[in-house]
Amino acid sequence: MTTVPRTGDALPPLEIPVTRTLIVAGAVASRDYQDVHHDAEAAREKGSPDVFMNILTTNGLVGRYVTDHFGPRAVLRKVAIRLGAPNYPGDTMTLTGTVTGVTDGPDGTTLALVRVAGANGLGHHVTGTVTVEVPR
Repeated sequence: MTTVPRTGDALPPLEIPVTRTLIVAGAVASRDYQDVHHDAEAAREKGSPDVFMNILTTNGLVGRYVTDHFGPRAVLRKVAIRLGAPNYPGDTMTLTGTVTGVTDGPDGTTLALVRVAGANGLGHHVTGTVTVEVPR
């Protein structure tokens, strides 16, 4: 089922447990082999208390959040995010979103601009906007 976007609509929050497995699997899946994403000792040597999530994993989770809401025929057209507080193992990131604009898209579709934020115990992990194309 496809959700028709309307300006002002709030997406339901999505809580994502930030596990060590999620962090490491996301880094490996995105071919980000920087040690701070899989080696706790190396992360501590570089000043971090533990491994932390990479931006590509965060980007994927933001995309999943939006497409899960708008349905399987929704297509991400643009994702623009900025990272803030790190996601460490043992925390929970809660994604929230609001439709801030809706326009007619190509071929009988609707384009929605969604402002997205993801917060954890340290503050905002991610903020940004997603443009999603949704069939009418």
